[in-house]
Amino acid sequence: MPGEGFDSALKAAADFKAEGVGALFTLLGENVTDLTDANRVVEHYEEVLAESGEVHAEVSVKPTQLGLDIDQEAAYANLRRLARAAANARSFLWIDMEGSAYTERTVDLYKVVHAEHANTGIALQAYLHRTVGDVIGLIPARPAIRLVKGAYAEPGTIAFSAKREIDENYLALCTLMLPEVKRRNVRLVMATHDTDLIARAWRFGQALGLDRAHFEIAMLYGIRVDQQLRLAKEGFAVRDLISWGDAWYAWYLRRLAERPANVWFVARQLLP
Repeated sequence: MPGEGFDSALKAAADFKAEGVGALFTLLGENVTDLTDANRVVEHYEEVLAESGEVHAEVSVKPTQLGLDIDQEAAYANLRRLARAAANARSFLWIDMEGSAYTERTVDLYKVVHAEHANTGIALQAYLHRTVGDVIGLIPARPAIRLVKGAYAEPGTIAFSAKREIDENYLALCTLMLPEVKRRNVRLVMATHDTDLIARAWRFGQALGLDRAHFEIAMLYGIRVDQQLRLAKEGFAVRDLISWGDAWYAWYLRRLAERPANVWFVARQLLP
């Protein structure tokens, strides 16, 4: 993350825009326990959307930031409010996916909000066995799907754990969705730093006659920036996910503690 304040995120987005890379903004934090705090999150994102016009950034929010742990109807209302704010700003709202305890409710949230606001998308996790069913179920609604591998610790009964299996499922899900991308029925964003996986998916995209501008990729701020710039220069649609907020310490510690593979991933990024 470029800093704790949104001003740092906005500056980073402007720098990336000059290099042909878009931005996806997200405020760190989750599992709020008071609806007053959830309302503050919504108000903050409304300000973010209002200030992001020049960089044409999209935003991504976690349902538990909006009160899902407290009141599901309040979370629905907050998501609708942000979807309207994103539409007014000619932007796009993404709903992040959290641990498997929230998967069903998050997919349900997305179905309701997307039926009212087309400018919304959902993050789905390739390591969950259920994701192929979620994708198939969403395709008729012409969804936007940001496909991640998955960073939470999940039991083997519901998730793949071996990297090879996760990669194979990720590629299979892309193969399922790319023909729908070609038909403009699905917006797919490959949210991964695995450039080998991106290259394999793109070969299939090429076989379909897909335009590079419709082959979307997202990576985290500070991770494989050289590859982000390379892919953007080659004509792919690339976005950098930029985080900010004072909840960063607890957020990072939780991610690293939950899934040891995250430690090695971060460590590799520190090497030349």
